[in-house]
Amino acid sequence: MKTSIQYLVFLLVAVFSFQLQAQEQKQSFWESDLFNRDFPNFRERDQRGVNEFEPNKDTLTNFKGINVRVGGAFALQFQDIDHENSGNEATPILQEIGGNFNLATANLDFDVMLYDGVQLHLRTYLSSQHHTETYVKGGYLQIDKLDFISEGFAEGLMDHLRIKIGHMENNYGDAHFRRTDNAMALYNPFVGNYLMDSFTTEVGAEVYYFNKGFLAMLGATNGKLNQSVTNPKSTSPSLLAKVGYDNYLNEDFRFRLTGSVYHTNQTASAYLYSGDRAGSRYYNLFTDVDGSGDTFRAARINPNLRNELTSVMINPFIKYGGLEFFGIYERASGKVAAEADERVWNQYAGELIYRFGSNEKFYLGGRYNYVDGELASGEDVSVNRLNLGAGWFMTKNILAKIEYMNQNYNDYPVTDIHNDGKADGFVFEAVISF
Repeated sequence: MKTSIQYLVFLLVAVFSFQLQAQEQKQSFWESDLFNRDFPNFRERDQRGVNEFEPNKDTLTNFKGINVRVGGAFALQFQDIDHENSGNEATPILQEIGGNFNLATANLDFDVMLYDGVQLHLRTYLSSQHHTETYVKGGYLQIDKLDFISEGFAEGLMDHLRIKIGHMENNYGDAHFRRTDNAMALYNPFVGNYLMDSFTTEVGAEVYYFNKGFLAMLGATNGKLNQSVTNPKSTSPSLLAKVGYDNYLNEDFRFRLTGSVYHTNQTASAYLYSGDRAGSRYYNLFTDVDGSGDTFRAARINPNLRNELTSVMINPFIKYGGLEFFGIYERASGKVAAEADERVWNQYAGELIYRFGSNEKFYLGGRYNYVDGELASGEDVSVNRLNLGAGWFMTKNILAKIEYMNQNYNDYPVTDIHNDGKADGFVFEAVISF
């Protein structure tokens, strides 16, 4: 523990030095030229993007030719978490872990205004826990105008419509807007993502409708994470939809409520809860001495539903002044195989955040996350996690955060690595995003 404290002090000093080197602008943060958005209909990659979901719909542009925006993100954690299970002779032995730094992760982003109302987004993971080599996460076109057909084409319709096409992060639920996407950890007030981490990237299209705070989306994908023309009958297309309302009821009070659904008839492996190829923020938890177990998806829950998967998520978001609440109710049902019985998994989560200080540069918060469901072997199990955290936006591009996590596995079979599993400890994370 003494060594861990020394590491933590060293990291705090290193991160604090960023603040000493950062030059404060004389202008107000929100009034600076940097606040003037280069791209319309775009979620900023700094503090301005916090608590944004779908980018605002705006048809007013100042397009003057192709414009390329190069951005990225970098994240580094110091982890000091202990894990244990029952220690029964039939239970796999856990790998010994201790306090130290994790592998640094990095993203590279290209955003390109190709035409008036048409933009391209491409994200590449330069390094991640699961893949230390560089690889492309995905890319898509976002179309907010059809002027490339002819000027003013369907203008009245496109004032409310948006089209996204590509190999992209699918818009199921609102939780994926607040999660950590490899090195892009600035939107997440905590270090870890949710237990059932609903996130996948599939080839498809989504059509949006926006009007006076109301939004609706209908989409379809090919249901595959790893694209291939082989085994053509093993996977069917996936359908997804979302409806909701998001608006300020008065100057200080914002209310958002959405409902989403994702359905696929059959797939070789449903990726909705295992599609994150970057890896968990909690390294090596519940990995056995031979290196098997949760590995890079440590401390997450995959219901492993492959046939007739239907997932529904409801998300309330309320912000009054500096106080905000975000919640999840999720129900996933499906089968391991066509002839198997249906299994159901439920997820509940609530997080309460208080942001304060000039431009809300500081915050304190807590999150409780609970999941229950039936394993493929028939046992009814549950998992719960408590997160307590704090953060400091040293500048709008630099975030330092610390988190305490406590996670418990209940009723897992004695031969499972999670039998009477427990994990708790601290993680410190430094994030840079631009």
